[in-house]
Amino acid sequence: MKNQKGFSLIELLIVVVIIGIIAAIAIPNLLAARRSANEGSAVSSLRTAHGAQMTYAATYGAGQYAGSTAAMDNTGLVAMAASGVNLVDGSLGSGSKSGYTFTGQASTASPSAPATFVFGAVPQSASGVTATGTRNFGIATDGVILNSPAATALTFSCASGCSVTGGTVMGN
Repeated sequence: MKNQKGFSLIELLIVVVIIGIIAAIAIPNLLAARRSANEGSAVSSLRTAHGAQMTYAATYGAGQYAGSTAAMDNTGLVAMAASGVNLVDGSLGSGSKSGYTFTGQASTASPSAPATFVFGAVPQSASGVTATGTRNFGIATDGVILNSPAATALTFSCASGCSVTGGTVMGN
């Protein structure tokens, strides 16, 4: 009788099939966990930006919030991340963090209305395997975070005081 050592081709194929089945089950769960973590980071970043705006208005802005009054952009985040201010970290200050793009807008105070602001977070990729998130988020001066599916945009307005509409209030 011949003494054989090693595995047969069938045994190796069975192992490869088992590894493939495990990967087919695990990979979608890992991608969903990454999207969920990105969404949690986006909500946390909006809370950070809200607190930073309040601090900015009280310490640097003389009652006015940081940011553009003309359009939604990241100038407010850049101002709050500037050297000497450092109210938000550099990645949030750049307007992009954890697969989300952050923008904001501010309105100036008038004799009849206080200054207000809004921030929004939109996933950089909302579909497919590379999706970084499946929901949009927004926060205004009142501190209430709204969310909507990525296919349904939130509405940001600073015409007469900044506000966010078109979403569902997050259950905090």
